[in-house]
Amino acid sequence: MQTADVDAVLLLSFGGPEAPDEVRPFLENVTRGRGVPPERLDAVEEHYQHFGGVSPINELNRRLVADLSAALQRSGRDLPVYFGNRNWHPFAEDTVERMARDGVRRALVFATSAYGGYSACRQYHEDIARARGAATERTGTAPDLVKLRHFFDHPLFVAAVADGVRAARTRLGGDPRLVFTAHSIPSSADRTAGPPEEGGHRYSRQMTEAAALVAAEVGAAEHDLVWQSRSGPPQIPWLEPDIVDHLDDLHDRGVEGVVVSPVGFVSDHLEVVWDLDNEAAEHAEKIGMGFARAASAGSDPRFVEMVVELIGEQVDGAPARGLGTVPRAGVGCNGELCHPGCCEPARRPATAPGR
Repeated sequence: MQTADVDAVLLLSFGGPEAPDEVRPFLENVTRGRGVPPERLDAVEEHYQHFGGVSPINELNRRLVADLSAALQRSGRDLPVYFGNRNWHPFAEDTVERMARDGVRRALVFATSAYGGYSACRQYHEDIARARGAATERTGTAPDLVKLRHFFDHPLFVAAVADGVRAARTRLGGDPRLVFTAHSIPSSADRTAGPPEEGGHRYSRQMTEAAALVAAEVGAAEHDLVWQSRSGPPQIPWLEPDIVDHLDDLHDRGVEGVVVSPVGFVSDHLEVVWDLDNEAAEHAEKIGMGFARAASAGSDPRFVEMVVELIGEQVDGAPARGLGTVPRAGVGCNGELCHPGCCEPARRPATAPGR
């Protein structure tokens, strides 16, 4: 692919409400068709209202759009950067329609997830196909949209997460235990993450490797990977242990302090702020454990540099950089999967995430 073949970039994300009266409609969009009980939505709605009904994710993504636009200009690429969401304004369907009306023919899509799996990767391919279909119905055409790859082991991503850990260690002092967190998913979804012949578990394998790479970067002799933000019914197994349960276990083992790094998230959106800065931090204080939360990678300038590199891989054929051994994938055009049958959901997880 030559530079002239690409004329835009689309930042594709999850979305979040930006006013109190938007919270419930947003949550209903997220959970439509998944059988989530109203009382679960009530509980998650309270999390949003605790912050005035505003999720930080859209503003964080707007900053990323501005920073990426500036970085692309500095690199000599005159590419406009558009922004669209799966679940709230600006919806991806509306953004891709605008791209079509602007004359965009072929765009690269950066999805705000570093990993594989259904919700982390395949669902973004579905978003792309749906948005192109809507744009075609409205305008008669739609740009080709090429999704960029997973980046969980990219050296710039690892370095950004590692510096967040170092800063948190300095704030806390002492010799804290290093604990990484990621969004829990149903165990069945993890079993089908990746190509069928690979044996599944690509989501948890990539997460495990990312945590190990960051731990090695900061020189941690030991570390843990645990999970957060579970929202499904109790009878369905999800990846465990939960961060709060893990804090109790560490306390029972005599650990006096922890640094918690949300390696599974690219920005400090509501799930990170609520689950870690509120619930986990308050529980640590209750049991007398020192607690410091490391910043996510998206606030580091190297994160934007990484996105520019990912674009260069597609535009110029630049070599893909990675530190790990677990396979990377995720590239697909117009909603086509990167591999037949990849990340096929056994059944849609009934989640009500707060972002």
